[in-house]
Amino acid sequence: MVMLLNQYLLGGIVASILGFLLLSQFSRRGKKNKVSNEEKMAGEVVEMTSSGDGECGSRDGPDVVVVGAGVAGSALAYALGKDGQRVHVIERDLTEPDRIVGELLQPGGYLKLIELGLEDCVDEIDAQRVLGYALFKDGKDTKLSYPLEEYHSDVAGRSFHNGRFIQRMREKAASLPNVQLEQGTVTSLIEENGTVKGVSYKSKSGEELKAYAPLTIVCDGCFSNLRRVLCSPKVDVPSCFVGLVLENCELPYPNHGHVVLADPSPILFYPISSTEVRCLVDVPGQKVPSITNGEMAKYLKTVVAPQVPAKLYDAFISAILRKPVASTINTLAGALYKVFSASPDQARNEMRQACFDYLSLGGVFSSGPVALLSGLNPRPLSLVCHFFAVAIYGVGRLLLPFPSPKKLWIGARLISAASGIIFPIIKAEGVRQMFFPATVPAYYRAPPVK
Repeated sequence: MVMLLNQYLLGGIVASILGFLLLSQFSRRGKKNKVSNEEKMAGEVVEMTSSGDGECGSRDGPDVVVVGAGVAGSALAYALGKDGQRVHVIERDLTEPDRIVGELLQPGGYLKLIELGLEDCVDEIDAQRVLGYALFKDGKDTKLSYPLEEYHSDVAGRSFHNGRFIQRMREKAASLPNVQLEQGTVTSLIEENGTVKGVSYKSKSGEELKAYAPLTIVCDGCFSNLRRVLCSPKVDVPSCFVGLVLENCELPYPNHGHVVLADPSPILFYPISSTEVRCLVDVPGQKVPSITNGEMAKYLKTVVAPQVPAKLYDAFISAILRKPVASTINTLAGALYKVFSASPDQARNEMRQACFDYLSLGGVFSSGPVALLSGLNPRPLSLVCHFFAVAIYGVGRLLLPFPSPKKLWIGARLISAASGIIFPIIKAEGVRQMFFPATVPAYYRAPPVK
């Protein structure tokens, strides 16, 4: 009897403990639900409230102000607008731009247009399909095709008049009811306590206005007057591009960009319409020969023209005589510029020749670098691997068939020159980003390739 009583007593104690634990758990869960409901209601109240002091709140004004309606600004406005955001785009000049930059869209860029729903922006502007590059050096040439076998037949590069492309993108963005595209000149950012609240701008009619939004994005191009307020970038300007248009001529390799490894620096040719070919002549230094006094025409005729492929020579001379020459700074030189430009340094010239011969090998030796150039392979490590593969290949062909002290010395300098080009790029990009991109937080890296 005593044993039975003890069992009941023990069972009652255990049941009481379990009941207490369950009761406390339910009580805690009820408090959480109450708090979350209160937070949700508070959030709804905040979302529906306007500040009433002249600033546009989230209900009445735009969610985002975008400064600039170029390629980046227009694409961003369309993407945000499709996502349901209210976007106010302010562009200083909504007429069709006439520029010699941004005329060749790589296949990786076209894939991005498809991803954003903007692929029809290359339609109806006489854009030309680009399937790869042709490389010319010392009378020899080699064709480098984009590795497009795994993609839809429509995927390729596109070349066009930059202004036509931008106008199509602006029209696409402005077609959304929640995107406002306005012509005006942004004069300054509106800051309060270190936070950007919006922009001050002058409308097309000259009226001083302000636009407020929770987020302001500045993408007003290389001539931005706001960049210095936000950062102090170190800009290296190794050369200038001089642009001409060749009319009614055929390229040696249709639907290909053409790169001539000339002396002192490269010459580019690519189609921008069914009847026009753009020629970009790279002129080293920050100062170009004068166009007005004829120095530019003389430079193009005497230095550049003799190195132009024979099939393009007559059209090139005709373009010089018409005198519609434009120039722009080239800040995108990077590793390719240093490799492709002629140099008094024998080691650098050996690397230039090694690069041409390496790409001429075909197979993975050409498809790998071209995949990087075309934006189809975003892996930075591939760039490093191919870059040093070119350097090692150059040393190997230099030492064969018999090495000598002079050849060994040039080979060592070639490796040193290659390191001097690639290591600053690694430093600028970050070792982690270059060698271990998978460990970088998602908001720092590009989306994975599907």
